[in-house]
Amino acid sequence: MHFVEVAIQNVRGFSPTGRFPLKTGYLILKPPTADVLPLGNLALSLLFADGRGGDASLVGSAGRSGKAALTFVGQDGMTYRILRELGGSGSLHRLNPATSQPELVSTDVSEINQYLRGQAGLPPRTTFEQVYCLQLVMLPSRRPRKSLAKAAAAAGAKVSGATPSLAAATQVLPAEDVPAAEAKVKVLEKELVTAKAVDQLQFKVDELASLIFEADSKLKGGEGLKEAISQAEAAWRAAPSPESLGLPLDILTRVKRYPKAVARRDEALARLETDRDPELEDASLKVPPLTQNRFFWGGLGAGVLFMGLSVGLGIAAAQPMWRYLALLNIPAFGTAGLMALRYVDDLQHATRKGSKDTRKDARQKKILDEFELEDAPVRMAVKALNLENYTEIPGALEQKDLLGIRLGELQTQLEEFEASAEYQGALRDGQELRAQQEELNAELSAKGTYVRDLREVERELSRLKESIALAKAPPVPVAAAPGQTPAPVDPLEDPSPLVLSQAADVLTLDMLSVQALLKDRCVQYLTALTDKRYQGVEWDREGNAFLLAPNSRIPVGELSPKDIDLYYLALRLTVVEKTCARVKRPFLLDDVLTGVDEAKLPLVARMLKHLGTLTQVLHVTAHPGFGQMSDGTVNV
Repeated sequence: MHFVEVAIQNVRGFSPTGRFPLKTGYLILKPPTADVLPLGNLALSLLFADGRGGDASLVGSAGRSGKAALTFVGQDGMTYRILRELGGSGSLHRLNPATSQPELVSTDVSEINQYLRGQAGLPPRTTFEQVYCLQLVMLPSRRPRKSLAKAAAAAGAKVSGATPSLAAATQVLPAEDVPAAEAKVKVLEKELVTAKAVDQLQFKVDELASLIFEADSKLKGGEGLKEAISQAEAAWRAAPSPESLGLPLDILTRVKRYPKAVARRDEALARLETDRDPELEDASLKVPPLTQNRFFWGGLGAGVLFMGLSVGLGIAAAQPMWRYLALLNIPAFGTAGLMALRYVDDLQHATRKGSKDTRKDARQKKILDEFELEDAPVRMAVKALNLENYTEIPGALEQKDLLGIRLGELQTQLEEFEASAEYQGALRDGQELRAQQEELNAELSAKGTYVRDLREVERELSRLKESIALAKAPPVPVAAAPGQTPAPVDPLEDPSPLVLSQAADVLTLDMLSVQALLKDRCVQYLTALTDKRYQGVEWDREGNAFLLAPNSRIPVGELSPKDIDLYYLALRLTVVEKTCARVKRPFLLDDVLTGVDEAKLPLVARMLKHLGTLTQVLHVTAHPGFGQMSDGTVNV
């Protein structure tokens, strides 16, 4: 998990408006002014909204509305964007990886919180705050000391039923302010009753929201099937079919008989070639004209000559014997007639060959035309499907049938899922739980638009009762008499139990196992930060810490404010380093190093740089030395 971008508008401590990209590694966020930049509070308000308007305190200029948005990548790898109007409503969006467009998840605060916990992998608020946020107010030196005088006030507080608060400072009231304080106690007790009622209602609302989320999760079990059906239907519609391609409906039948049609065509053409007449094949289609036959003209000329001679000589000589010369006309004219008959025979022969060739061409055309009726649809299918061979046509066209079968199977699965008892029960439970949630929300609205948190009211009431008890208690001597031991200094609160318990929750280990896991690394950080004034650390079963110095074992609460802050920093860095080996979450640091020696800052920068190689570290500071060690600086 890491943050991708933060966008703000009129948020205290930030620029008036802007969008600031956040990359991974060790990143410095430089505030525009000397004001404290509430990065941790802003992240907590966006990720863990309570819906009661408590984040309105982050608004910058009075009289104007403030908005903030945080984009981050969850543990599931999805990108989320949570947008909130400070003091008002908000919404959660999820980036659709297919369309790269944001989709609304929810606008309900409880549902958003449940979704971020269950889907995005966000830890509980206390864990995120105590493990992954380091704010100035968290430093032990900034917390009130454990007052030894509270032991005297404990009896009075016990009578009123309140438990003294060790995390808040107790002020001693002047005697004249006691009546006003007692009157305020009564007001706070009434507010406490209302806060308890609201807290119980809110607990029920949160519980219902969790149950609704579980019911919705069961209902959303069919979302995968619906998406698969949508994709299968789209694929089925896009699959080629004879109708969509304009092919004959019996194209598959034509493809099956296509090899036989090719074989029939080849066989008919081969048979047509074998039917040729060799004699007619050798004969010429062109017969020379009779006028070019010299034998025809020779015979005809000789016959005319002999006829003329027989007639002329017979008349001139008056002798009958010359008339016999005319008999020579017979062979001469016979030769010419024979040539004429041969010419006629050649013409008839050529005519017969031409008629047969015409019949052969007509037969060949008929064979090819018949084959074209089978070939044209197949060629059209090959071209329409963009295939290389007609044998691939059945496989391409059968995809639609296979996709149709798959679509039917998915639809049947969805119908069975929606008809199941689990689905129907979740559907009914969701409706009933939403009705109960609406009733509880109406009760919450009737209690008031804004009610302070129960623990805040209890703390204020406890502090006020303790102040009244101290005001009524006999004075406690503040200085020791000469020669007596000085009064002990109030100890600081040990932060170890809370941090170790949250680390145990993240690592799913018991307290002793967590202590064993953290000890060596914590000692390394501690010795480096304290110049080896402390060589070790020990924790008891409750998590209370003791630092080991030469010849001494010092409880953490008795350390000087400077040393206890250095120990706390070492412990927090160790916890972040070890937990990030299991689950990566961003580490947010406000400007908490103001009290650290200047000579130690480069060492701390190197430590944070090392953490930046394990997870995203966002450090709010204007110190130039950290910017030189970081992976980047963002002016916010």
